[in-house]
Amino acid sequence: MKVLIADKYEDQGLDGLKALGCEVIYTPDLTAEQLPTAIADTDPTVLIVRSTKVQDPAIEAAQSLKVIIRAGAGYDTIQTATARAKGISVCNCPGTNSAAVAELTFGLMLAHDRRIPDQTADLRQGVWDKKKYSKMGRGLKGRTLGLIGVGQIGILVARRAVAFDMQVLYHKRTPCEELDNNPNAQRVSLEQLLAESDFVSLHVPSNDSTKHLINAQTLAQMKNDAVLINTTRGAVVDQAALAEALTAGTIGGAALDVYENEPAAGDTAIANEVVAIPAFLGTHHVGASTEQAQLAVAAMTVDIVTAFKNDGTVLNCVN
Repeated sequence: MKVLIADKYEDQGLDGLKALGCEVIYTPDLTAEQLPTAIADTDPTVLIVRSTKVQDPAIEAAQSLKVIIRAGAGYDTIQTATARAKGISVCNCPGTNSAAVAELTFGLMLAHDRRIPDQTADLRQGVWDKKKYSKMGRGLKGRTLGLIGVGQIGILVARRAVAFDMQVLYHKRTPCEELDNNPNAQRVSLEQLLAESDFVSLHVPSNDSTKHLINAQTLAQMKNDAVLINTTRGAVVDQAALAEALTAGTIGGAALDVYENEPAAGDTAIANEVVAIPAFLGTHHVGASTEQAQLAVAAMTVDIVTAFKNDGTVLNCVN
């Protein structure tokens, strides 16, 4: 069985696939534009991707491809409908990076509240300004964290918030038993969450129903000192509306790990109007990028390939 890996992948995963007897074709720097040719040339049965987009031309180039594995939880970078029409299963690795994303979410919240990047930048310039920064931190204890969407990541963020003596509001179509049993958490409407939260953190999947869920209207409902945190997908936030809100001071700030129209794999420049605004703090879409998370992802991809190779079982199929 041929397995084409189009992104960086842990050595433990490579060893696991080879131990199964798979012919592993490891080309970690493939772009979305190069992928169709690579698939046509190598004719894999299984394709593993992390960041590389799997668009219609890549799927149409496939002859023997049966399974596409997204080495992570989200799969909005893969044309699942096209794959389904061609009889190709798309799988993901849910839960493997939940702790990593939750940790970054909380890190962004702390970093924004205490202006850690700004303080570091001043120190690197030889500037000492204790007076300035002593007045900026509001503190997290007693503050309200609003979670829009509560899956595995949202629950882990909520646990950390409660440990910091924060109050948690959450908005979800269905109740979350763990949070409903916690006296420091409450399920509320989206409107109430936006109006009362000091921090609003997004944990919904990216799909048609959540595109620009955060827009000019919802931003206007937030407190003027509230901070928006996004570690899910860039399309959930209307970036232009966010830039306007930050510039006008409608909200207090934004801490983002994901962005609309992120640079393609290999690109080193980002053109985004939000990133230059002082109230912005950001990272480079690295929420899932910890050693622990990537080892767990690699192990799950090997499990998926093992099951398919043994008896055709397709684990974690999303299409």
